[in-house]
Amino acid sequence: MILKPRLEDFKVIGYYLGKVIIGLGLTMMLPLVIGLAFCEINPSLDFALSIEIALLAGLLLVKVFDTEKDLNWMQGMIVVSLSWLAAAALGAIPLYLSGHWKSFLDACFDAMSGFATTGLTLCQNIDSLSYAHNFWRHLIMFIGGQGIVIVALSLFVKGLAGAFKMYVGEARDERVLPNVINTARFIWIVSIVYLVLGTLALGITGLLAGMKPVNAFFHGTCIFMAAFDTGGFAPQSQNILYYHSPAYEIITISIMILGALNFKLHYHLWMGNPKEIFKNIETRTLFITVMLTFFITAIGLDKLGVYPQVIALFRKGFYHLISAHTGTGYATIYAKQFINEWGDLALLGIIIAMALGGAVCSTTGGIKMLRLGIVVKALLQDIKKIILPERAIAVQKFHHIKEVFLEDKQVRPALIITLSYLVLYSFGALVGMFCGYPFLNSLFESTSAAANVGLSCGITDTAMPTVLKATYIFQMWAGRLEFMSVFTLLGVFVGAIRGKK
Repeated sequence: MILKPRLEDFKVIGYYLGKVIIGLGLTMMLPLVIGLAFCEINPSLDFALSIEIALLAGLLLVKVFDTEKDLNWMQGMIVVSLSWLAAAALGAIPLYLSGHWKSFLDACFDAMSGFATTGLTLCQNIDSLSYAHNFWRHLIMFIGGQGIVIVALSLFVKGLAGAFKMYVGEARDERVLPNVINTARFIWIVSIVYLVLGTLALGITGLLAGMKPVNAFFHGTCIFMAAFDTGGFAPQSQNILYYHSPAYEIITISIMILGALNFKLHYHLWMGNPKEIFKNIETRTLFITVMLTFFITAIGLDKLGVYPQVIALFRKGFYHLISAHTGTGYATIYAKQFINEWGDLALLGIIIAMALGGAVCSTTGGIKMLRLGIVVKALLQDIKKIILPERAIAVQKFHHIKEVFLEDKQVRPALIITLSYLVLYSFGALVGMFCGYPFLNSLFESTSAAANVGLSCGITDTAMPTVLKATYIFQMWAGRLEFMSVFTLLGVFVGAIRGKK
């Protein structure tokens, strides 16, 4: 029986949603400062107006729904799902005001793509976009990769119980530290330290390639934020192809892999336990799936002779395979080349890599390596039960930070989330085919959106049907939150209409 939500539920939800919106408004101060530093008057005004709207909306919610109560599970999930929708709408305001998006829906598409660290874009003439707006596009990826709610946990939320419910609702069910608020702050510390190091590496590489100092380090900052948070936005329309630099590609591959690793694994590496990276089921599964999907991709490219030289085949094939598998979406070829040159087998390898994704509690999307590893372990356990004598007990365990015995309580959610992703990928592909696009193209673009990757075969364009834009926005949102908070929101809507008091 579904219960009708109470007035008190809406009050608690509104209060904490307001706090998240305030946090989002404060983050807009950074592009405002960038705009003022570069003497960009109109972009600065765009962000000043957007900040005012966000802060007024947040303060109004906090004032109207003021409460001392902590969040329960349902309320925490609803706050998370609504926070991401509110972030897309509010984050789209300065983008739309820039004049580089044809409609507010297109701006919302890019804002959701940014916050969900997807990387699909409908921006017009990126190459002439202001520094402030370009920085905002990449900053929202940095915020979204760590988690919009992580901002609120780090700054505004005091109750530990409610904080944990919001943390889990944002598709993070592993705490790095016992205290979830300290976990949120550790995630930010790790990200900022890597940001400094990554910006220096990319900035110096840009300088050596002949870029002006300001542009070199601006691009370095933007590229790092998108690469570490497995997003895929870039300051130029040609994406990573713009730099024509093997060094840039090597550095971004390293950053993408760092972003695809579990923050709990980062903690153990920082604490001087490098052996964990070799023992962990996630990193082992990631290594195996990268090798298998690259093998498929390489065979496909080799059969068609797309890149006759081995070095060129490896450089193009492996770069895009890692970009797909980590859920980043960086590219060194044009979107149409995937369809016109790569062929079906190579595309299949990329689609599988996009669908699988990286580690749990990381900045990447997709099914995730821990779930895949658990499903395979469960399959092996069932095979053992069939082969062994009836009285024998088949025990299966895996290493994830510590030795863990495989139980049904781990297998069930892994299978449910995996199935949900497969349904989401198929749903987007069907909508794409309904809109007149070929099956493989539709599946490629759908998987890219739902797994928060950002690689495109050319479907994502301002001219694509509105229904497809809305479908991809939904896929990016649901895929990033991994369904539970989305299902809860849908349940509350049903409860409000048909629920019992």
